[in-house]
Amino acid sequence: MIGGGDWSDDRIIPDIVRSLQNGAPVEVRNPNAVRPWQHVLEPMAGYLLLGGLLNEHATEFSRAFNFGPAPEDHLSVSQLVEIAIREWGSGNWKDVSAEGQPHEAGLLKLDISLAEHELGWVPKLRSEQAVKWAIDWYKMPINKQAEFAFQQIKSYFDL
Repeated sequence: MIGGGDWSDDRIIPDIVRSLQNGAPVEVRNPNAVRPWQHVLEPMAGYLLLGGLLNEHATEFSRAFNFGPAPEDHLSVSQLVEIAIREWGSGNWKDVSAEGQPHEAGLLKLDISLAEHELGWVPKLRSEQAVKWAIDWYKMPINKQAEFAFQQIKSYFDL
């Protein structure tokens, strides 16, 4: 998941933002790895929908559901970084892949078909939009970030 407010180390969007703020190239370990990038509002909306349905029909919906991007909407790490740099307005990245680094899967995907068919849930944002929304939040002055987050939530539910 990506979105505003995450400043943890070793997380792709915060690492990108820190590099871009410092004018340094974004260091990318696995540029060809593909991940199911999604804005944090996507699974949150799914969980809220599921919670409401569980409240009304507990036994009917008591199973695991995946909330993620559409099957055809997955980005490689390099694509995500390039979108983030474009949305930031400047910057570059470099491949720092090295022999002996910890193994990471090359391809991760989520099967969201159960959520689509049983809950009627579908993602509202494409992966590229999710990156843009995240970068837009980080570009906000600190005293405007909370208000902007509420605007993004409203915009998400208006989609």
